[in-house]
Amino acid sequence: MASILSAALDKAVVPGFSRIGYALRSRLNNWQQLSTFNLSGKTVVITGPTSGLGLATAKQLASLGANLVLVARNAEKCQRVIEEISPLCRGNMPVFVQADMANLDQVRAACSVIAAQFPRIDVLIHNAGALLKSRQVTPQGIEQTIACHVVGPFLMTTLLASQLHGGRVVTVSSGGMYSVGIPQAETHESLQMPTDKYNGTKQYAIAKRAQVTLNEMWATRCPEIEFVTMHPGWADTPGVQDSIPLFRKITAPILRTLDEGADTIVWLACVQPLPERSGTFWSDREVRPTHKTPQSKKLDTEQNRQALWLYVEGLSN
Repeated sequence: MASILSAALDKAVVPGFSRIGYALRSRLNNWQQLSTFNLSGKTVVITGPTSGLGLATAKQLASLGANLVLVARNAEKCQRVIEEISPLCRGNMPVFVQADMANLDQVRAACSVIAAQFPRIDVLIHNAGALLKSRQVTPQGIEQTIACHVVGPFLMTTLLASQLHGGRVVTVSSGGMYSVGIPQAETHESLQMPTDKYNGTKQYAIAKRAQVTLNEMWATRCPEIEFVTMHPGWADTPGVQDSIPLFRKITAPILRTLDEGADTIVWLACVQPLPERSGTFWSDREVRPTHKTPQSKKLDTEQNRQALWLYVEGLSN
């Protein structure tokens, strides 16, 4: 009965993505409290930890004993986060490593620092991101959203693969990815929207779709590491408040809290063994389908997948 109701909530979207879905699923499935997990001695790297879901995740992981490596752009903001987290820590004090995930030179430098200090990484959480209103490019000439959400994380995973052997990569995606498919190789469609057609919300959805597809491909190509993606539902994050204020105004009564949105991120970082196979897509501690429309499923061909991988791999080099 619980699984049937959960599937119905997911299909209906609004109740499933809202705090209603979270409340019903957590009670019906009698979720294990996050406070009962123990991450003592485990090293967890998390990007984008200075606000929103990243900050909520970092706080919870610190309280569970994880040794945190916080990858962030702004040193001052991250220092404030470390001061805020410190009273919660049951493990070592969090370590700050500076990098803008959209700047590939900074990602490479950060990975060198992390690899030198931490020979073993148990969990890597790709959380950094932004929803932009206008098209911007990185120093490497890549559209900012694609660089931050897709290429930067791809490069970091590649460079830290040796340290992650036997560990897990958790990527924070979005339910927005359901609205689009992966680019078509036959028409040379690009992940990066051109200036004259740029739409920040759609570009964000394209990036999130790419994350989910690449996660599945990573799981096949790199079986010694577990890969999972998830979407947090509709949470009241600073990104939602700043980038889509009208959506927030309409949905405010049913938006999830940051802790509710972060719950499955933390759970996926903790649960052992992984209840399902590597490469799966999760929400509210359950595997979810990766397609809701015939069009996005139609585009999910092996040719388009391989073209996507080669494209992102090329950008990351």
